[in-house]
Amino acid sequence: MNEVKSTIDKRDGVSNSDFKIGILGGGQLGKMLGLAAANWDVKIWMLDKSKSFPGGNTCSHFVEGDFKNYDDVYNFGQQVDVLTIEIEHVNTDALLQLEKEGKTIHPSPSKLNIIKDKGLQKQFYYEHKLPTSPFRLFSGKEEILDAIEANKLRFPFVQKSRLAGYDGKGVAVIRSENDLSKILAAPSVLEPLVDIDKELAVVVARNERGEVQAFPPVEMEFHPTANLVEFLICPAQISDEISQKAIDVSMKVMETFGVCGLLAVELFLTKSGEILINEVAPRPHNSGHHTIDSCYTSQFQQHLRAIMNLPLGSTKMKTPSVMVNILGADNHTGHAYYDGLSEAMNIEGANLHLYGKELTKPFRKMGHATIVADSLEKAKSNARKLKEKLRVISL
Repeated sequence: MNEVKSTIDKRDGVSNSDFKIGILGGGQLGKMLGLAAANWDVKIWMLDKSKSFPGGNTCSHFVEGDFKNYDDVYNFGQQVDVLTIEIEHVNTDALLQLEKEGKTIHPSPSKLNIIKDKGLQKQFYYEHKLPTSPFRLFSGKEEILDAIEANKLRFPFVQKSRLAGYDGKGVAVIRSENDLSKILAAPSVLEPLVDIDKELAVVVARNERGEVQAFPPVEMEFHPTANLVEFLICPAQISDEISQKAIDVSMKVMETFGVCGLLAVELFLTKSGEILINEVAPRPHNSGHHTIDSCYTSQFQQHLRAIMNLPLGSTKMKTPSVMVNILGADNHTGHAYYDGLSEAMNIEGANLHLYGKELTKPFRKMGHATIVADSLEKAKSNARKLKEKLRVISL
């Protein structure tokens, strides 16, 4: 019976009622993957520290454990048919061992080891002649200060922690000597401050059959202090030529890495018209949340299709959209209260996705809203209204 089951799964990528997908991480991305899987009656297992996390209510089975712990990841992986992630910073030693034993893991743990280290990631682009900004690697704060003192490092530059950076954390913009106190005490990648016209992103999917599909490029507007995406605009307000160039570069990145599942490719469009790779994430990503409401296939369904080796869905846009990240209000830490929720829900075209996090804190991602409309201008106008009306505060 097991031989028949594995043959069917390998040949067609089709699941049966016993088929289990394991997800390392039970945050909001896990939650939305669980919601997408429910439509196909696919069993989702999740591993994270608490079932109270957002994904706890959308999975078939929740295992409490630490996705950074070797034994927890290895034992969890033994119980599922396909293993994937919703966060990069997991124990890849356990994943490599599971892969060696024949377990299907997407993305490949060897590629995940490259991607989760921003230094290795930049070296990968350089070695494969993929367009990215110049960079230097530093072991820590003292080495950076010594380079500045010796006039071997010039302002302005961006410092990115090689490991564990996410949601604006682990990034420092150093414009002059007045910013030296902001320098991070961690092994880092340093890049000159790029002369950016726009920040773009393209989410690409690939399955084991070699099919590759890209969603339309989106344009990201960042919060001025939190370094988090505040508005995400689809389609990006760029020419058809630049749009195709962004897609071509992103498809090339996906093909070079050769991973299965999703790869979110963040890009810089320079004022001279260059497309440069900023960084990638091998999983569903904030830059693809709008696809739930505005595209034929959501990024979450597409990730499941890819890791199950099913045909990829259409990435066509149904309607223009603007995604708004719903962040915890400044100076509010405690039990979350959604102030202005009724007014926000009354805005035409607004689709609210609240993650179910019990506690809020400044700039924590508490949810998102996608505003769809007949025109991009109308979607942008309604997105600004929603941003003004809805605040996540503490009681």
